[in-house]
Amino acid sequence: MTRRLRRKVVKKGKDEAVSLSCLEIEVDNLGLERNGVVDWINLPDDTVIQLFSCLNYRDRASLSSTCKTWKFLGSSQCLWSSLDLRAHKFDAATATLLASRCMNLQKLRFRGAESADAIINLQAKSLREISGDYCRKISDATLSVIVARHGALESLQLGPDFCERITGDAIKATALCCPKLKKLRLSGIKDVYADAINALARHCPNLVDIGLLDCLNVDESALGNVLSVRFLTVAGTSNMKWDLVSHMWHKLPNLIGLDVSRTDIGSDAVSRLLSSSQNLKILCTLNCTVLEQNPSISTTKTNSKVLLTLFSDIFRELSSLFAETSNKGSNLFLDWRCSKNIDKNLNEIMTWLEWILSHTLLRIAESNPQGLDEFWLKQGAALLLSLMQSSQEDVQERAATGLATFVVIDDENASIDRGRAEAVMRDGGIRLLLNLAKSWREGLQSEAAKALANLSVNANVAKAVAEEGGINILAGLARSMNKLVAEEATGGLWNLSVGEEHKAAIAEAGGVKALVDLIFKWSSGGDGVLERAAGALANLAADDKCSIEVASAGGVHALVMLARNCKFEGVQEQAARALANLASHGDSNNNNAAVGQEAGALEALVQLTRSPNEGVRQEAAGALWNLSFDDRNREAIAAGGGVEALVALAQSCSNASPGLQERAAGALWGLSVSEANSIAIGREGGVAPLIALARSDAEDVHETAAGALWNLAFNHSNALRIVEEGGVPALVHLCSSSLSKMARFMAALALAYMFDGRIDEFAPMSSSSESTSKSVSLDGARRMALKHIEAFIHTFSNPQAFAAAAASSAQAALAQVTEKARIQEAGHLRCSGAEIGRFISMLRNSSSILKACAAFALLQFTIPGGRHSVHHASLMQGSGAARVLRAAAAAATSPIEAKIFARIVLRNLEHHQVETTI
Repeated sequence: MTRRLRRKVVKKGKDEAVSLSCLEIEVDNLGLERNGVVDWINLPDDTVIQLFSCLNYRDRASLSSTCKTWKFLGSSQCLWSSLDLRAHKFDAATATLLASRCMNLQKLRFRGAESADAIINLQAKSLREISGDYCRKISDATLSVIVARHGALESLQLGPDFCERITGDAIKATALCCPKLKKLRLSGIKDVYADAINALARHCPNLVDIGLLDCLNVDESALGNVLSVRFLTVAGTSNMKWDLVSHMWHKLPNLIGLDVSRTDIGSDAVSRLLSSSQNLKILCTLNCTVLEQNPSISTTKTNSKVLLTLFSDIFRELSSLFAETSNKGSNLFLDWRCSKNIDKNLNEIMTWLEWILSHTLLRIAESNPQGLDEFWLKQGAALLLSLMQSSQEDVQERAATGLATFVVIDDENASIDRGRAEAVMRDGGIRLLLNLAKSWREGLQSEAAKALANLSVNANVAKAVAEEGGINILAGLARSMNKLVAEEATGGLWNLSVGEEHKAAIAEAGGVKALVDLIFKWSSGGDGVLERAAGALANLAADDKCSIEVASAGGVHALVMLARNCKFEGVQEQAARALANLASHGDSNNNNAAVGQEAGALEALVQLTRSPNEGVRQEAAGALWNLSFDDRNREAIAAGGGVEALVALAQSCSNASPGLQERAAGALWGLSVSEANSIAIGREGGVAPLIALARSDAEDVHETAAGALWNLAFNHSNALRIVEEGGVPALVHLCSSSLSKMARFMAALALAYMFDGRIDEFAPMSSSSESTSKSVSLDGARRMALKHIEAFIHTFSNPQAFAAAAASSAQAALAQVTEKARIQEAGHLRCSGAEIGRFISMLRNSSSILKACAAFALLQFTIPGGRHSVHHASLMQGSGAARVLRAAAAAATSPIEAKIFARIVLRNLEHHQVETTI
C-alpha cells in the first residue's frame, strides 16, 4: 500500500504501485533527511496531499491528527471529492462531523439503510454520484429526501441486492428532483409503473443509462418513451411482455446497448430487435434459458449487430466492435484499455459492457445453474479475470466476488470445483488477485481476499498463492482496521493453514499474532472474523511448533475468552477445536496444562458439551478428551461437572455423527483413568451409553468406547453393570469383528478384567442392591468372554514361530513372535501401577486363557520403542513381576502362548533395565 512521493505529480505504473525504495530516494532528493532521520513534517504541501490521496479515510484521519499542519492539509477539499463509507459505521452524528469537509463532494458510496438516512447530513449539495448496496431496508421516504437535497445528481445506483421497499413513487421523485440525471440503476424494485418511467422521460433529458435489474414488473411501453436512453438493461426482470418489447423498443432512436440477460426472452423477440433496431449495436442475452433452447440463435448476427449468449464466443463477438482486427481473444478488454482509442461511442459501449457483464456473471455464479461447466472453463473465468483489471472499481469488485463465488459448489462443506479453480490459476488469476489485495481501496482488498480464500481450498491453488507471496499479503490484511477486510483475509489464512506446508510460513509472516490480536480487537460484534481467526488458530495449533507460538502470543487466553463469552456457535466450535489441538501435544510442550490453568477454560468447555449445536458439542468433548491426559486437568474437569455432562452427552449421541460419538466416548475414557472418576461414571449411568457406542459401525468409535469400558471394568461394580447392561455381547462382538486392532485388544482386556474372578466376590451383593429385575448368568457370560479372548489371542499366534521359540531361546525366534503379536497403537497406552499389578496377578489365574491374555497385554506395554514402555517396565521391576513371569514361562500347565509371551516380556524388561543403566 505504499505510493511513490513526488513533487507536483505522482508517476504510476500499470498497477499503480511503487516500491518503498522510490519513496526513500525522493525524500532524500528533497533534502529532508537530517542525521539519518526523515523530517516528515517539512515535506512540501503538495507531496503531503498526494500522500493523503493514496490512503483510506481512516488512515488519512489518523495522519491528520499528528500535527496542525497535516490537519489543515488533510482537510483540503481536493481530498474529499469522493467518499467510500461502506466499511464504516456512518450515522447522522458522523455525517455532521464530516460535513465541513464535504462541500465539494462529488461521489459517494455507502452501505445500508442507516447510512442512507445520514447522507443528507453531509450537506454535500454538489454531489454528482451516489452508489449504495445492502439497500433492502431503504424506503421511498429516505430516497425521496436524498434526491430532493441533491438536485445536481447525475448518477444513482442502488444494488445489486434487492431494493424491496422502494417503489415507483421514489423513481418519480428522482425524476422531478434530479433533472441532470444521466444514469439510473436500481435492483429488485417490485413495480416500476408507467408514471414513474414517463416522469424520467419528461424531466431527465440527459438520461442515457437505465438499469432496472431483477425487478418484478416494469412497464415496457413507458420505457419506449425514454428517447434519450442509449444503454438499457432489464437483466433478471420477470413478467416482461417480449412481443410488446420487440415492437416498441426498436423505435428508440439512441439505443445502442440492450441487456436482457437472465430473462425468458425468446428467439422471435431477439430476431426482431436485431433486425429492426436502427442504432442497436449489441444485445446481451446471457443465461436466457428459453433462448438457449434454440442453438441456431447463437450464430445470429444482423447488420453488424453483436449478440452475446453463453454459448457464443464472447471475446470473438466483441472483437467485431473494433475496426482493428488485432483486438481478439481474452486480451480484448486489456487491449482496449491500453489503446489510445478516441472513439467516444466505443469507449462508452465497452465501459457499459464491463458493468453489465460483471453484474450478470456474478448473478450466474451465485445461482450456479447446471450445465455451465464448459462456459466457465472456456471463457467465464477469463472474462472475470479480464474484468478484474477494469478501471471501474465496482466492476473490479464484482469480478473478484464472481471469482470467489463461481468456484464454490457446496457452501456448507466448503467444496470448490477443481477445474474452475485451476483455470483461474492457469490464466494468471492469482497474481491479479494479489495485486488487487495490495490496493489501498478497502473494497478491492476485501473482495480479492475473499476470492483468494475460496480458491485456496484447492491445494494446488493454495501452493500457488503461497509461492506468489500471498501469505504475507493476507497476514498484512488481517491486521486491517476494516473488519470486512480483516475477515476475508483471515478466511484466506484459515484455508491456507489446512496445508501442513503453509503453517510455518504463516507463523513467519506474523500470522499467529495477527490472528490472536483479531480476537481481542473484534471480541464483540465480529462473529465472522472471530470464527475465521479461531479456525485458523485451530489449524495452526495442530502443529507442535506453531502451537507453542499460539500460546506465547496469548492464544490460550483469547480462545478461552471466546469459549466463555461468545454466543455464536461457529465461533464456539472453532475455539473449542483450537483448544483441543493446543492440548494435543502433551509430551512435547506444556500447552495442555496451560489451557487447564486458564481461568474458566474447563468450565466453559464442559458447558459447551450441552450446546444445541452438534459441532460445538463434538469439539468441546474433543478438547476435554485431550485435556484429561493431564492429571490435574482430569480431576478439575470432574470437579466442574464434567462427568455428569459427558455421560449426558454420551446418552444423547446414539444417532449423532461418528465424530461426536468418538469424542464423547474418548472424553469418558480420558476421565475414567482415575478410579474415582470411573466409579462416578458408572454411578451416573455411563455404562449403558458406552455399550451402545461400542455397537457403532465406525472404527474410531469402537476404539474409544472399548477404551472407556476397559477402564470402567477395572472396578468390580462397573464390571457387574457392564454384564447387567448387556455389555458382554457388545465387547465380544468388538473383540472378534472390529476392523480396529486396538478396539479388539481393549475389548479383550475389558472382558479379562470382568472375568478374572473379582466380580464373583461382589456379584451377590451387587445383584441384590443395584440390579433391577435382570437375570444374569455370570457363568454363561464368562464362557462366552473367554472363548472370544482365546480366539483373539490366536489371531496373533504363529505356530511355527511359537514352536521354534519353545524349542530354543534364540532371540530371532522371539523377535519373530513379537513382530507377529505387536499392536503398534498399543504403545501409546499408559497403565497405572494398579493396572499392571492386575495383569501380573492374572498370570497366576487358574484360567489358561487369562494367563495368555495377561502375558499378551504385558508384551504390548513393554515392547521397546513404545511411548510408555519404560514407565511400564519400571512399574513391573519395582513390583517383583520378573518372578511371576518366570513362573508363568516355566509352568507346565501354562499354554504355549502364555509361556512364549512371558519370555518376551522378560526379555523386554532386561532391555529396559540395560537401557536405564547406560
